[in-house]
Amino acid sequence: MAVLYLVFICQIAFSKTVTVSLDGPQKSIQNAINSASPFDTILVKSGRYIEFNIQIDKPLFIIGEDRPIIDGDHKAEIITIMSDSVLFKGFQIQHVGFSFTKDWAGIKIDNKDYCTIEDNILLDTYFGIYLKKSDHIILKNNVLAGIPKNEVNSGNGIHLWYCENAHIEGNEIRGHRDGIYFEFVENSKIIGNLSENNIRYGLHFMFSNHDDYIGNTFKNNGTGVAVMFSRFILMKNNTFIDNWGTTNYGLLFKEIYDGELSGNLFQNNTTAIFADGSNRIKIINNEFRKNGWAMNIFSSCMDNEIAYNNFISNTFDLTTNGTRNTNDYHDNYWDQYAGYDLDKDGIGDVPYRPVRLFSYLIGKVPESIILLRSLFIDMINIAEKIAPVLTPQSLMDERPKMKPNTYD
Repeated sequence: MAVLYLVFICQIAFSKTVTVSLDGPQKSIQNAINSASPFDTILVKSGRYIEFNIQIDKPLFIIGEDRPIIDGDHKAEIITIMSDSVLFKGFQIQHVGFSFTKDWAGIKIDNKDYCTIEDNILLDTYFGIYLKKSDHIILKNNVLAGIPKNEVNSGNGIHLWYCENAHIEGNEIRGHRDGIYFEFVENSKIIGNLSENNIRYGLHFMFSNHDDYIGNTFKNNGTGVAVMFSRFILMKNNTFIDNWGTTNYGLLFKEIYDGELSGNLFQNNTTAIFADGSNRIKIINNEFRKNGWAMNIFSSCMDNEIAYNNFISNTFDLTTNGTRNTNDYHDNYWDQYAGYDLDKDGIGDVPYRPVRLFSYLIGKVPESIILLRSLFIDMINIAEKIAPVLTPQSLMDERPKMKPNTYD
């Protein structure tokens, strides 16, 4: 190991800088790459370079000065990284070609490791940054803005397939099919990104395990986040806001297991959380404000803990599609709770049933929404609370909080 480290240090020490500029002797980025030695620095001066199918086949530090533009002229893919240990920083990448048969991207890393893509702007790309079977990749402080068309003619902003130990931080993604897409991705982190105005999902997990997404904002997407067929996902301190539409959600769970959802804000979503076939998830310390439905938890979801959350100013706090409940609801604050606290311990003395009959009826007959806030609906909701017939009798919070939970 010491010998390998010494060799690496020697390579860095004897590396040189190759300068590319439109008015200098070296005008082509690809030619500069071809002539460079491993671990050289390629410094690209400001200007507009019309190049595509640029292949980086050796470890290099490629740095843009004053944001040079690499324009693919809608012809093909622009950057393909074919070597480990590449730094690509400070460029504007634009006008990737479109193909129905090839996943062309602004920047693609194919089966290579330990690369960093940082501080780039990618405009009008089919796929923005595409990682395939690549590990230990850092994507940091990039801006990706597509031209939203439809699901068929748009690619994903950041796309990972069969990757491990990726670190995706501080990026802004908008105008793509999915902002960030994970498929078969393990042990990776998504931190502090903004994903907004994407056609389908702000973030989409498929068959991915042991991943974290922390401190991100998902705004005005088809659905904020979809987590499907995945395990051990940590979802913490994110904001899900303004994800509106007839089939839109802040967060969609489909057959996920053993996850944690904590410290998140859900505000102004049609449905904040929709869950189907998802088990052993801790949903704790979250804030649900001004959503249509705060939670739609199907009866196929089992052994979940929903605790210490605040439900404030939602049209419906909770709905479900069956009469069975095996989930544990406790210590939540429900602003529609009308109970009392005679012993002044901060816990309501009467359990709270958060499923209103009207929310159940809307699930069966959507047109009944026109009766919202009518006297008739108020009467049947009260009757159902007194003698539950259609709503789950066991679905209750036996320790409803009298005041909102506070979080550190």
